[in-house]
Amino acid sequence: MSGIAKPVWRVRRPCLRCDPPMPKADPSTMPLRERAGHYISNAIIYTLIRVALVLPYATRVALLGGLVERVVGPLVGYRRRAEANLALIFPEMPTLERRRIARACLNNAGRSIIENYSSQEFLKRMDSQPISGAGFDALREADAADRPVILVTGHFGNYEATRAALVAQGFAVGGLYRDMANPYFNAHYVKTMQAFGGPVFPQGRRGTSGFVRHLRGGGQLVLLFDQHVFEGTVLDFMGQPAKTALSAAELALRFNALLIPFYGIRQDDGLSFETVLEAPIAHSDPETMTQALNDSLAVRVREHPEQWFWVHRRWRAYNA
Repeated sequence: MSGIAKPVWRVRRPCLRCDPPMPKADPSTMPLRERAGHYISNAIIYTLIRVALVLPYATRVALLGGLVERVVGPLVGYRRRAEANLALIFPEMPTLERRRIARACLNNAGRSIIENYSSQEFLKRMDSQPISGAGFDALREADAADRPVILVTGHFGNYEATRAALVAQGFAVGGLYRDMANPYFNAHYVKTMQAFGGPVFPQGRRGTSGFVRHLRGGGQLVLLFDQHVFEGTVLDFMGQPAKTALSAAELALRFNALLIPFYGIRQDDGLSFETVLEAPIAHSDPETMTQALNDSLAVRVREHPEQWFWVHRRWRAYNA
């Protein structure tokens, strides 16, 4: 990446272990009961996905949204947790409205899952997707100059919609993921990300060298930053203190990369998206830059609360 000056800020090495990656599980090393549990749960989920994939696209998306909203979410306690988080952030909101948002967020999650498994059809829908926002021009300029770009978002709408739209326009947008505890589910989960194009890297030591080479070569990388991190820095999110990983900002400073917030915002039809790249975050220090990311996401969540994944224990150091 010739011609790119090193950043003048003195920052510590990005803390890629602040949110410890889930170790890649080997089924053969698991106790029989645990292995059987993972196998059975994956068999149920995967069968449901495969059955849904036989249905027409719009039908399967609506079906999975409804199943997660009405069956899976309440059964595993997700709706209750979402309502508790909503009560923390919006204490004056009527109970029925919190319940509506919690159900809608689960519906969005179910839709996103099956969209991501419908990789070819989803990519086709995103093939001519318009991309708006000041960050898109900045991305194109950086790409022409072989300057790396870190695209940052949260579990909001369906972020893969934007990545798919960018890949369709020729950008080498990579992804960073965490291996899941269920090795059987993880095997096909990773394949869905690879199907969207652009390299994907596992979080932790195995993937670090790959995504570092990708950034140094002027590539683009997607990072999600909106989960609780035990060793993270306490910043404000939605008016409450939340431990937050600084990794995206630290990487941007280390590699002189643009740091661009982006969103795939689901539209009222439940199937289409608005894909937005906001203006890049100015380089300063990791805390200030990450707070700007939190503030950007907070605006989007307040505009479309039903599209953020309220199920995460985002404020878990401060509430049960």
